[in-house]
Amino acid sequence: MTKRERYEVRTEELLTPIADANYVEIYDVEYVKEGSDWYLRCYIDKDEGVTINDCEAVSRALSDELDRTDFIEDAYILEVSSPGLGRQLKKDKHLQKSLLCEVDIKCYKPVDGTKDFTGILKAFDEDTLTLEIRNNSHHKVRTKGKGKDNSVQEAAQGSNDAKDAVLEDAALEVRVFNRKDIATVKLALDF
Repeated sequence: MTKRERYEVRTEELLTPIADANYVEIYDVEYVKEGSDWYLRCYIDKDEGVTINDCEAVSRALSDELDRTDFIEDAYILEVSSPGLGRQLKKDKHLQKSLLCEVDIKCYKPVDGTKDFTGILKAFDEDTLTLEIRNNSHHKVRTKGKGKDNSVQEAAQGSNDAKDAVLEDAALEVRVFNRKDIATVKLALDF
């Protein structure tokens, strides 16, 4: 176990009773270096959403425990926050809560020419994630005139004043991804 992993595990042990006392769950703990600074980030969540007061209460209590135990050798910045709307789904418990939700997957290498996929998370296991992906295929047809009321049959019959239009067919594809090929999995944001 690396130093970083030890710090994350020990912090989560200290954070568990604090989270329970504040009626929040621990989403994730990470100890990361950005530039010359170390950050101890604790993400908390609850069904109705985390408030700034929740973050403050947990941060104060955790800061006291971290000072008391003093097990982190480096100088660091403590951050307690919500994981956010576009949260990463790193652990199996995150994936379990996100079953049947739309997710974005970014792969390390292109698959069929792209690294990015969006679909409904249908299943997962230790080695794979299964997504139902909507693939849009475009079919060019000829339509009469400029109005939207023309039928495909009229378009198929053709006409001197016909113009090109694009119709979309959405086909669903079930795709299985190897977890070792996935860089990130996040809840999809649709604004």
